[in-house]
Amino acid sequence: MDAAKLKSTLWDAANTLRGSAVDRTDWKGYILPLLFFKRISDVWDEETSEAAEIYGDADPSLFSEVHRFQVPEGCHWNDIRETAANVGAALAHAMQEIERTNPDTLYRVFGSADWGNREKFTDELLKDLIEGFSSVSLGNDAVSTDILGDAYEYLVGKFADVNRRNKAGEFYTPRSVVRMLVEILDPKEGESIYDPACGTGGMLLAAIDHVKHGGGDPRTFFGKIYG
Repeated sequence: MDAAKLKSTLWDAANTLRGSAVDRTDWKGYILPLLFFKRISDVWDEETSEAAEIYGDADPSLFSEVHRFQVPEGCHWNDIRETAANVGAALAHAMQEIERTNPDTLYRVFGSADWGNREKFTDELLKDLIEGFSSVSLGNDAVSTDILGDAYEYLVGKFADVNRRNKAGEFYTPRSVVRMLVEILDPKEGESIYDPACGTGGMLLAAIDHVKHGGGDPRTFFGKIYG
């Protein structure tokens, strides 16, 4: 999926929330967790398919090591998509269970969105949001690993500064500035990299990509990235 398709999908999600009880400045706090949940589920499906090819008729679920993140039974995107009623409660439960099952990597990654608040989220509204994301594939075969950063940058740029007093640049460093800083820094493979205000880690990722595109081995940064 290219950047234009990503932005179109995010904009459709925003339009779904338009007119709801969710404040415009909070939209990104609901759209991003859904995007991340869908990506985790899609990557899980890809890894399960790959495991099936390797292990043949054996149950792929027996080989947890093939997955980057564990998705507990009943907590997959498709499980929520098939939920007929109390969708918000089911969604909140699935996200909490994924965080609990992956404490070292996904602790509080979905934030504290009040999905179970039926005044904000009717079943129909959540089903519309879920169906919107269901139409796109977010696995590694379909999108680059930059997708979450791109989505965050787009949503903050669109919806953070509704009163024009809060500029989007207060919430993230624009990609063009990150590229300029990394070009000036010109990191080399094997060096340690530290960003004292890393936020979502975009500059650290850009530094790794810089080395990779220069022919270096990004694996030499393992254990040397700090923020």
